[in-house]
Amino acid sequence: MEIDAPPAPRLSVVVPVRNEGPNIVPLVQEIEAALAAIPHEIVYVDDGSTDDTPARLAEAAGIAPLRHLRHRESCGQSAAVITGVKAARGAWIATLDGDGQNDPADIPRLLARAEAEGARTLIAGHRVSRRDSRVKRVTSRIANRVRARLLRDATPDTGCGLKVFSRALFLELPHFDHMHRYLPALTLRQGGQVVSEPVGHRPRTRGRSNYGTLDRLAVGISDLLGVAWLQRRGKMPVIEE
Repeated sequence: MEIDAPPAPRLSVVVPVRNEGPNIVPLVQEIEAALAAIPHEIVYVDDGSTDDTPARLAEAAGIAPLRHLRHRESCGQSAAVITGVKAARGAWIATLDGDGQNDPADIPRLLARAEAEGARTLIAGHRVSRRDSRVKRVTSRIANRVRARLLRDATPDTGCGLKVFSRALFLELPHFDHMHRYLPALTLRQGGQVVSEPVGHRPRTRGRSNYGTLDRLAVGISDLLGVAWLQRRGKMPVIEE
């Protein structure tokens, strides 16, 4: 006797984490409260954590429709996002940072905008009032200006972890390390459009950053040049029957 697979959810929330044990259960509870009216699943990807993240994910699985996958070794945030989207069953994806600074209450509004705009649109969160350290805010402001000038991606805050897009669109994009920082530019390259929506931003109250400022700066220039090269080489053919 065959057992029917459960219906695919409307939305998959993909959360990449590394050493975020204290944040797991509180954030899952917030996601559940925010998405009570939306058929959804939560897909956590543990990027080689060495703390109690696996145990906290097992605990959270008892209170929410949670699936969790694990990288044996840390492969980076982009790799975790890619793993999560590939495993997701929903037609729409919401990505969320695992540190609790993004507010899950913003997800329904971004999802509604994405569905209204269509499957070729990326909805990018814009943290109008950032609650980070001054160093992080300044470096992010400089990086955004340089990136916008070089890539012309029409996005004021590409570093915001809260984004909503169709799974099909994401799977069309080139996948590489640090690609999550350039989703708007890659979407435009693929013939899609990008819409920015203001979202809340909260101070980190538990744990510490695991994907740091120095890491971003170290790879920023080579990443920018690589994405600019991809943009120049990209062509979107107009197909006729």
